[in-house]
Formats: sequence, structure tokens, C-alpha cells
Amino acid sequence: MTATPATAPALNYSTAHFMLSAPSLAQCPNDNGAEVAFAGRSNAGKSSAINALTRQNALARTSRTPGRTQLINFFSVMNATSQRLVDLPGYGYAKVPESVKREWQEHLSDYLRGRQSLRGLVLLMDVRHPLTEFDQMMLGFADERDLPVQILLTKADKLKKGPANNSLQKVRSQLSDWEDLVSVQLFSALKKDGLEPLSKRLDQWLMHPTEA
Repeated sequence: MTATPATAPALNYSTAHFMLSAPSLAQCPNDNGAEVAFAGRSNAGKSSAINALTRQNALARTSRTPGRTQLINFFSVMNATSQRLVDLPGYGYAKVPESVKREWQEHLSDYLRGRQSLRGLVLLMDVRHPLTEFDQMMLGFADERDLPVQILLTKADKLKKGPANNSLQKVRSQLSDWEDLVSVQLFSALKKDGLEPLSKRLDQWLMHPTEA
């Protein structure tokens, strides 16, 4: 009787550590292996989500001044530089000149369109204010290259269960035409809710990129 092959272990995201920060696509690490990018408006809780996922308090910098992170930040997982998490610059409420905001957007566009090792996008939205103009723009980038997206409706702890689920269903309904590309879930970095489905999706993208 042939033994069933063992299932590959899930990645241990608590091993993630900082690699480098890049101001543009040209300064990013070698474009090989597999990576997953986290994107969201400056107040969507992106850094908090990354820290919750990796069980580290300060891997991704959080700030009381939204939009201070202007670089593309790379983190390796399991000490393997071929598997990476990427923290993209926040966008939206930063108190910076419009020209700087346009430059950030150009870097985001270059990265999302040109990075071949990018296997999936985690798009964070405040559960109380989902699908903003920025969110729609990011979904447009993903649609251009058939890039799968995991939407985290963050700060779900700010709403009671009923309203939070209503917001979840509304977003799913609005994105029903993209159901083959986009998945949506509730998430709370504070309560550590939603980590399991997020981890499973990241495992799929990083460990089996050709199947994602």
C-alpha cells in the first residue's frame, strides 16, 4: 500500500524579518521566488495586520501620522529570501504635497504591474469605509494581470457582529463579478480575528505559487 505524501507544513510567519526598503521598483530585491504584497489606505491598519500575522509588535512600523511610510518594505519568511512579504506605501490621508502623492502612486503602479514574483495582493479596507477610490484603483491593477486578491475588512472589532457581517456581505455583493479573483474576510488585528484564513491564503500563494 502506497503511503499518502505528507502535506507540506504551513509557513511560520513569526520568523519574518526585515530585508530592505526600496524607494522604487529598480531598488527592489531580485525578482525571483514568490512574494505577497500588503496594500491599503494610510488609516486601514496595514502595519497592524502585518504585525498581528507575524506575532511581532514592531516588524512593520505603525505611526500616529498616517502615510509616513513612503518606501516598499520587504520581509523574508522562514529565513528564505525566495518567500517574501511586502509592505507597500500607504496612500490617502498623508499630509504631504500632491506631487509626492503622485510619485507614491507611480511607484505602486510600477511595482504592481512589473513585479513578476508577485503572487497575490492583500488589500486592507476599514470595515466601516470599504471600497474607496484608492481600493478601486488597486483592484484595477490586480485585474490587469489577473492577480488574486485577499481583502481584509479591518477593525472589525469596531462594529458589532451584525453590522460587521452586513458590511462583509455588501462588499462581496459589490465584487460578485470578480469572485474568481477576489476573496473577502473580516479581520481584527486587535482581537487577532481572521488570522487563520489569511495565513492559509498566504501559504497557497507563497508555497504553491503555480497553483494560486
